[in-house]
Amino acid sequence: MAHTKNADKENALVVGGGIGGLATALALSKVGYETTVAEQAEAFGEVGAGLQLGPNAIRILDSWGLLDKVSQIGFHPENIIMKDALTGEEITRMPLGEEFQERYGAPYIVIHRTDLHAILLDACRAAGTRLLTDTRIEEVTEGPEGAVAQAADGRRFEADVVIGADGLHSNLRKEFVGDEVVASGYVAYRGTIPADAIEDEQDLNDVVVWAGPGCHLVQYRLRAGAVLNIVAVFESQKFLRGEENFGDVEELDAIFADCHPRVRHSVEHIGRQRRWPLFDREPADFWGEGRVVLLGDAAHPMLQYLAQGCCQALEDAKTLEVLAGRHSTGSATPWPQVISDFTEIRVPRTGEVQTRARLFGEICHADGGSRLMRNELLKREDLNLFNYADWIYLDRIQPLIDEDTRTHQAAYA
Repeated sequence: MAHTKNADKENALVVGGGIGGLATALALSKVGYETTVAEQAEAFGEVGAGLQLGPNAIRILDSWGLLDKVSQIGFHPENIIMKDALTGEEITRMPLGEEFQERYGAPYIVIHRTDLHAILLDACRAAGTRLLTDTRIEEVTEGPEGAVAQAADGRRFEADVVIGADGLHSNLRKEFVGDEVVASGYVAYRGTIPADAIEDEQDLNDVVVWAGPGCHLVQYRLRAGAVLNIVAVFESQKFLRGEENFGDVEELDAIFADCHPRVRHSVEHIGRQRRWPLFDREPADFWGEGRVVLLGDAAHPMLQYLAQGCCQALEDAKTLEVLAGRHSTGSATPWPQVISDFTEIRVPRTGEVQTRARLFGEICHADGGSRLMRNELLKREDLNLFNYADWIYLDRIQPLIDEDTRTHQAAYA
């Protein structure tokens, strides 16, 4: 069965119904495109726990009218704090209050992954997005006037453009890049507990990163502060030795055994039913062409140390919205040019975030003399963390909108 294009309205097929895919469908619907999301699972949903949304992501959610919902169900932390996981001493902090919000034009919000996904899913439904489950897209071919996506069950989908947002293990990426995921050797355990179950209320209103040798622990509130999200990450020695079943609970307990009592206490509350090996890929300079392109984790999967995986997927979606929106009325969208412009803008940006995420992981997990040097440098009284955060939080999208406005004003001058 073939699902044909709407002859009266340009349409986009988004492959993958995660946060990046839903955000892209919503973004394109905002500028007049008919959107379809093809999700291979039996139902739309997300697994995992907390997400940190920096102001670069919050500005975008606000532009889609979703900030109130995100604010209500998320949590506004007061600071981001780094502490030494062995001694418990504070290394540095970034206040997230008025000065931060004025500088970056938006707050910092933490939210449960499933909550953000549900907000985007509801927004897509309200926008009229066609939402398909049990739909695994295996191949995409294109012609001069459109693209055809072939599903595993034989269905064919015609679209003006196909966007691959099918995650870390993207099936579509195999066609364009052909690389393999990179195992970091680190493993994460995640969980949430009721916030009122924590006896020590110190720092509960902050995002706290406990940095240790080859490990770290992150904690912050979720769901309007009702639950505490805890993530423990460590380098698996069993992985380094080439053992297949690496990163087990025995390793988890062993590596945090010498940490500060508060860290050990938090580790006791972490869910142990599932371990999450951490992967990324090498930055790629080619995400597609013509009428097919990758975005989100399919294009630039990154380690979580800068909390930017979701944020960069939202930046992708908003950039595509701005570029496609320039052509949403009048003649047909020149998708090959739009995709060329999109990758020219986004490839350097996301490649930098991927690379710096790896670097920050090394800083966070420093040992020996490197750990002591890190602590001393970050405790300097003259250190202004805003200077180190500008590159990631300052607005990269508004200049595109301004450029678009100038172009239209010139056309009608």
